[in-house]
Amino acid sequence: MDNGKINLTYDGRVSLSFQLAIPHAPDKVWKVITEREYLDAWFPADVDFDLTPGADLLFKVTPEQVERFGLPADHVTRGTVISVHPHRILEFLWDADTLHWELAPDGTGGCWLTLTHTMEDEESAYAHAAGWHAGLEVVAAQLDGREVDWAPWDRADELSPQYRKSA
Repeated sequence: MDNGKINLTYDGRVSLSFQLAIPHAPDKVWKVITEREYLDAWFPADVDFDLTPGADLLFKVTPEQVERFGLPADHVTRGTVISVHPHRILEFLWDADTLHWELAPDGTGGCWLTLTHTMEDEESAYAHAAGWHAGLEVVAAQLDGREVDWAPWDRADELSPQYRKSA
């Protein structure tokens, strides 16, 4: 998988984006990025998606985040679903950040999965990059039917040197 790319946006924010070629149909990929049974293995919060534009979202911390980062077990952040086009686009706010997921058929039965996470500052982009990279590796493994015998948080720790800002 290629590393994520960090860019400035037209409005002065920062975007972190990943694009993966996936040899699976968009409807199969959609399930892995929206359904609880898959999300629990890789998504960095406990969330149930109500796939209705305007729906409120609650992002609860996971036990792993409580243990690793000392977050309070009752810590919750909020979001809102912006746009849903099943099997193509999911966009939502997570606090002040925007996450845009896009699936585009590749003409061979597979698709391109693009994740763009837009946030306020560059340091946040570097901080999130390794985690999304690790999570997307789990997504690919789930889709391929491969066993996930690693923890995404540990994998993110391994990947983090690739995402340090160079001076």
